Amino acid sequence: MTLPVTHLTLYKHGVAFFERRARFEGDLVELTLSARDLNDVLKSLAILDHGAGQVLGVQYATPQTREERLAGCTLRLGDAHSLADLLAALRGGRVTLHLDKGETATGLMVGLDAPLPAESLAATLVSVLEDTGGHVTALALSRVQSVEILDERGAADLRFFLETSRATDTTCQVGIRLSPGSHDLWVSYLAPAPAWRVSYRLVADAGRSLLQGWGIFDNQLDEDLDQVRLSLVAGMPISFEYDLSTPYVPARPKVRDESRVAPGPVEFDDDEDEEPDVRRMMACEPLACMPSSRLAESPRFSAQSLEETTAAQARGRDLGELFEYAIEAPVTVGRGESAMVPIVSDNLPVTRALLYNGAKLPDHPVATLLLTNTTGLALERGPVTVLENGAYAGEAILPFTVKGGDMAIPFAVELGVAVHEERNSHREAQGLEIKGHYWSVSEWAVIECAYKVANRTEKPVTVTIEHNRIPGYELSGEEKPKSHTLDAVRFELKVPAQGEATLKVPERRLETRREELKGQPKKTLDWYLKYGFLDKEKHRGLSEALSIWAEMARKEKRLSQTQDKRKEILANQKQIRENLLALGEQGRAGEMRNAYLDRLEKSEAELMANEDEAAALKADVERLVGEVEKKLTPED
Repeated sequence: MTLPVTHLTLYKHGVAFFERRARFEGDLVELTLSARDLNDVLKSLAILDHGAGQVLGVQYATPQTREERLAGCTLRLGDAHSLADLLAALRGGRVTLHLDKGETATGLMVGLDAPLPAESLAATLVSVLEDTGGHVTALALSRVQSVEILDERGAADLRFFLETSRATDTTCQVGIRLSPGSHDLWVSYLAPAPAWRVSYRLVADAGRSLLQGWGIFDNQLDEDLDQVRLSLVAGMPISFEYDLSTPYVPARPKVRDESRVAPGPVEFDDDEDEEPDVRRMMACEPLACMPSSRLAESPRFSAQSLEETTAAQARGRDLGELFEYAIEAPVTVGRGESAMVPIVSDNLPVTRALLYNGAKLPDHPVATLLLTNTTGLALERGPVTVLENGAYAGEAILPFTVKGGDMAIPFAVELGVAVHEERNSHREAQGLEIKGHYWSVSEWAVIECAYKVANRTEKPVTVTIEHNRIPGYELSGEEKPKSHTLDAVRFELKVPAQGEATLKVPERRLETRREELKGQPKKTLDWYLKYGFLDKEKHRGLSEALSIWAEMARKEKRLSQTQDKRKEILANQKQIRENLLALGEQGRAGEMRNAYLDRLEKSEAELMANEDEAAALKADVERLVGEVEKKLTPED
């Protein structure tokens, strides 16, 4: 007994929720599933008997390859010579060979004797050790009409081999064991399935706009779906794979037996680490806009006629973070077939606009329909074909839109209007704060984007410019946006026929830097004075401080030179003293000694003058430091 599918719920992330139900008599129900579905079925299987029966358990074949399943089987038959292979495999087992002319031979199978070449089976002999006595009978294989296996193990192995050979590795059987009697059984489970899709038609004519959506799904089961209730769920519940079907024996510590001869430690072997298998999937779908075509002069159908002909067959229902389209009419889809059902059909308020966003489509604006989702349904993402006055106008992607949300449908490029973007940046001083020897300069970092729009058509147009916001910046222009999106603002720019117009959108960010006053150029102070960031008194004080710092720098430079000179004098004196130690006081040596003494006396005078100058320079520097502090310290 099998259970037919009665309700199918499809999700966008590649899984489906199956519900099966039937009344029957018996104690076993089998579900034939794809082998890849088994883990999800074991994870989610739920069983309910609406009658008086009881669910006793669930059984399924352990997932194994054919070779693994046949590992303990004593019989292996080939595809070309099954009978010969069977008799060879039954060697040592009791058999009864039924021969032509009504004769039989019963005993232990000895084996086969095949002549060379092996392909010639006509002369092959089969040997049997008969039960009566020790007589071995050799018979031509061609005389054997049938084989009766008298050994229970051999018969069981043959039956197991044949059943295993019939099974495939792509399917598995899940059996539900029940109490004997009548049952009204309901079974549900989760399994992988192709994601359902949606496609839309947006028909605009005579001041109205009809949005029609079709849900598309596939039946990849090994059975037909007959009069099945169908639900299509928008959103993305959390789902994952978990291996429950593969037998797994965890590793355990190995403990050696303790020696009883002498005391010693108990030794343990290390556990073996296993690396988990991590699977990641990522999908990314880019937004695409198709080029437009000219509209036909005479409409072939209207929004009203389309709405009257095809009505939506889905009832919407909120499921928290999800949204369900419950198809009201039962659906019939054959095995390996796909189907479409209308799930949305409603008139929406619409506004036509020329929308420009250089990051999505440079150079030209796009003819766009701005709609509000008043269908009462959450709209899934999908392609939309736009038709105006009964003719094809273009294509777009309708984004996922919640109830009451706004959506933009760009369907055709307006080549008669060109847009050129220019960006420039500059800095604007905002404030100046002085503390001690430093000042903090606050400046606006400004980035301005100019949109130059040229209209080459014979009619004036209004272009809606979608300006992508710069993270961390704020709008600073006088022009206020008409609307906002998550990452952009929209401005409207009117452009005359055969004319041009420009929109400038500045954005700014306040930045502050801390700089040392010492070393600032005089012209910088003059600039801050000119634009009102410094008053005259503060400007004068800072200018005098800069002059003092300049003089201090000269003094410090001179002081450094005197210190270098002092080191040079001391080095010369050291050399003179070393020379004096090597000279005597008489004769020529005495004359040289006196000359070195004169040079040493002169260098001493030079050293004293150097030290006096250095002391004076240090005093000057200290005085100048005090003067700078007075200039920078405000008076109470």
